[in-house]
Formats: sequence, C-alpha cells, structure tokens
Amino acid sequence: MAVDHDILIAGGALNGSALALALAGVGLRVCVVDPVPAKVQGATGFDGRGYALAVTSQRLLAALRVWGTVAEHAQPLLEIKVSDGRAGEGPSPFVLEFDHAEIEEGPMGYMIEDRYLRRALADALADDPRITVLAGDTVVSQDIGPASVTAGLGSGGTLTARLLVGCDGRRSPTGQRAAIKRFVHDYGQTALVCAIAHERDHGGVAHQFFMPPGPLAILPLPGRQSSIVWTETHAEAARINALPDADYLDVLRPRFGDFLGEIALAGARFTYPLNLTLAMAFHAERVALVGDAAHGMHPIAGQGLNAGLKDVATLAEVLALAHRRGEDIGRADVLARYDQWRRFDVMTLVAATNGVNALFSNDNSMLRLGRDLGLGLVNALPGLRRGFIREAAGLTGDLPRLLQGRAI
Repeated sequence: MAVDHDILIAGGALNGSALALALAGVGLRVCVVDPVPAKVQGATGFDGRGYALAVTSQRLLAALRVWGTVAEHAQPLLEIKVSDGRAGEGPSPFVLEFDHAEIEEGPMGYMIEDRYLRRALADALADDPRITVLAGDTVVSQDIGPASVTAGLGSGGTLTARLLVGCDGRRSPTGQRAAIKRFVHDYGQTALVCAIAHERDHGGVAHQFFMPPGPLAILPLPGRQSSIVWTETHAEAARINALPDADYLDVLRPRFGDFLGEIALAGARFTYPLNLTLAMAFHAERVALVGDAAHGMHPIAGQGLNAGLKDVATLAEVLALAHRRGEDIGRADVLARYDQWRRFDVMTLVAATNGVNALFSNDNSMLRLGRDLGLGLVNALPGLRRGFIREAAGLTGDLPRLLQGRAI
C-alpha cells in the first residue's frame, strides 16, 4: 500500500519539530500535524520563558543546523549553585557549587528563550522540502494496519504513514488511542514562572534554592535578567498568583534575596501544576511516544526538554539505521530498540527528581541536617562533584550521535 509519508508526527512544538528535522535529514518524508494555527515568524515580545539546554542538547541543535540561528541569544551556564534554607533566612552555609571549568567541554549548558528557539525550528521546518507542516490541525484517530497507520484529522481528511509519533503532551491522545497505560502522580505543587530584571550582573550563574514548599530556580538570561521557576503548594501558588505585581514581588523578595540588588518583574507571569506522567511503554505497533508524551517529570533539575531531545536523538538514530537496512520502521520490534535505549535513563531521571523533591521539599530538622551535610560532602570531593557536573551537562551514558554533535 502506498503511503503519504514515512513518518507522521502529532504535535509540532519543540520536540516534534526537532524530530522532523532529524528524520528529514536522513531522507525520510515527514508530516507534522501541529494544533497551533500558525508558527510565529518573527520574534515575539520578551516574556521570560526559557529553557536550560544541556551541552548535549546544544550539540543536537547544532547538528540540525538550528543553533547558529539562536546562538547570539543564548546565555552560557557557567556555574550552578545549590543550597537549602527558608524564605527570609538565606541559604545554609553548605552550598554545592558546580563550575564549568571542571570539565573540558566548555559551558555546562545554555539558557535560551522560548521565542527564539521556537521561531528557529519553525523556520527550519519551512525551509526543508521533505517536511510538510499542517498547521491548525490535529490527529483525532488512528487505525493500525499491517504495513501502515491511517490517521484521521480534525479537518476531516486522512493521512497514511509507516509510523505515527506522538509529540502531543502529557496526556498524549496518541498514546491513549494506542492503549498505552500511564502512571500519573500529583506532586501537590505548582510552579510560578516569571522573569525578573535585576540591578547586578548574574555572571552566568544559575541558582537552585530549596525551601520547604519546593525549590526556587534562578536561571540567567542575557543581560541583567533571569528566569524564575518558583514552587509552592497548589493553594499558596494560587493565592500568590492572584496578587498584583507589586505584592507578588513582595512575596518573592525574601525568597530571592538581595544578591542581585533591586529586582523588578519583566514580562508575563505563568503557573504550571506539577505532576509526574510516565507511559508504561514508549511504543506500540506503528506508534512511538516522545518527550512529555512519554514522560513528564518534575522540573527540579530543568531536564524536561533535555530528556525530550534525548528521545528525539535516540528515535531518529534507531529509525535511520533500520531504514538503511531495509527494515519496516513502524514494526514493534524496531521501535522496541528505541524503548529499551531510553527506558533506563528515563527511569533513573524520574527516580532522581522524585527523590530530590521529596528529600528537600519539607522542613524536617533531621532531614535538613542530613541533606546539608550531603551538599557539603559532595562539594568537598572533586571527583564526585565532577561526576555530577557531567551528569548535569548531559555528558554521561550511551549518547546517540546527534547528542555528540555528529550526523546520524
């Protein structure tokens, strides 16, 4: 049976766009069905939303010829400081410090605003003749056949492909229709996200300050601005978010401290309820799940997009090698290689983020003493600290070629 495309991707956000570029790069015909009515062609106004990209994610974007477009807007992450404490009291004396000078690869990563990365990926999709983008449409059904999958579109049409990839978020309709079960856990926390302008230079230093309700991340953006991801209980976050800007800042200041001088809001404010969603399998016959569709985790280590781009690099490599061998890229036994390659890394990351959040998001005096001593111990052992730095930079494990900056 003739198919319209080799790969059909449901969802055209960052992971879906990156996957389309990677697959088109090895000669596959790709269609992206994107619910967003139209991609932003010019940079929108500053709103502070950004991503902490590990150095391996930066390498992937470079291999996809996207990084050159956004590099001038990226802020290198030169240090990460991790501390524990209470709002208004400042951090404990035991601070864990990661310095990029301890590894050979340069900065541990980069902060990049959503508006620049999203536009660069959209432009790259539009420039690739092997990629078709259906904007403002959705996949609403899927029928699995012996050699293809037929997808019904919200607009009323149908498309056939050898493989359907769900890049459609934590609830993933693609995964649901494939009968892939999902584990869901509510953390009881909401992230308040905003950007601030500050009086002093941040020096490329990111801060993770653990408080009893949850962590506060201060992530450097270009210039004297930083992105804030601030975790509170659902009820407290709703109360704070309902405040006017001046009162919102009054709540933030004792948590933030005065190390960057006076602060002011820059851009919009957002909230995101935090939960864990984990697909029990990352594939089914002629279906694969990528990014949040496969695993949505706590943002405590800022690894959500990095984990999704690892999925992209892994699936693209598995499919490219299978395609060159003449295998059917939609068969379950081919997709199982992707699942097996990613499963251990994802489960390890989920366990780590869950464990750190549970350990630090409380005010138990014994746990506080133990974790503070642990931070101090790791900081005092260069070999162990260097291992954590390489982990944060995404440099450990069995890395697919794109994460090494190499072509597939």
